[in-house]
Amino acid sequence: MTQIAANITHIRQRMMRACIRAHRSVEDVRLMVVSKYVETPRIAEAIECGITLFGENRAQELKEKKTFFEDNRCTVHFIGQLQTNKIKYVCGNADTVESVDRMTLADGLSARALTLACVQDIMIQVNIGEEAAKGGISDVDLICFVQHVTSCGNLRITGLMCVPPALKPEAVRPYFSRMRIIRDMLKKQFPDHPIHELSMGMSHDYEVAIEEGATIVRIGTGVFGARYPGVAHEVQ
Repeated sequence: MTQIAANITHIRQRMMRACIRAHRSVEDVRLMVVSKYVETPRIAEAIECGITLFGENRAQELKEKKTFFEDNRCTVHFIGQLQTNKIKYVCGNADTVESVDRMTLADGLSARALTLACVQDIMIQVNIGEEAAKGGISDVDLICFVQHVTSCGNLRITGLMCVPPALKPEAVRPYFSRMRIIRDMLKKQFPDHPIHELSMGMSHDYEVAIEEGATIVRIGTGVFGARYPGVAHEVQ
């Protein structure tokens, strides 16, 4: 068994135990493997272990790997901060854009999706810790922002994403719990959109995220180890 395969097996076991503690079905939570700065042969090792959902943080890298992911029938989410001038590399290439956090970005994605004659699935990034250095919509502005996004053509909101404060897992639990409450509230207010996903939890805190309702956990370091540009780099 390769190290990548062993890591994935270990993560799946921990995910299963977290689901049992939370009285959830293991089918309710998906493992997204974050593949930024990871070469395709190493990504292929994860695919051989049954991984079909990947997360990419860089628009150009997503574009370069698009054919590889398509050939291997993978689903790819864009999870990084997206500049409006990079929309052309992401819209239509990513199955879901998780990091939508401002009106100009939503408008740009909508216009690009219209040009491509497609519907782009997106998630709303929530700045759940209200940290100035992080992207995301605040609680205060969330309803107005979602109303704006729902008025955009060719966009479909599938859920919420967050990157909580970098704290120990138990200290992050209240932020994950709050995300679940927000998601459930939005589901009721905007029934025309399938707002069911909660993308939250990374290599150090994904078990707590699962216990609090995560439907997708984003793990890169736990699978591939530390990564750096051109070799490896820790991202999620």
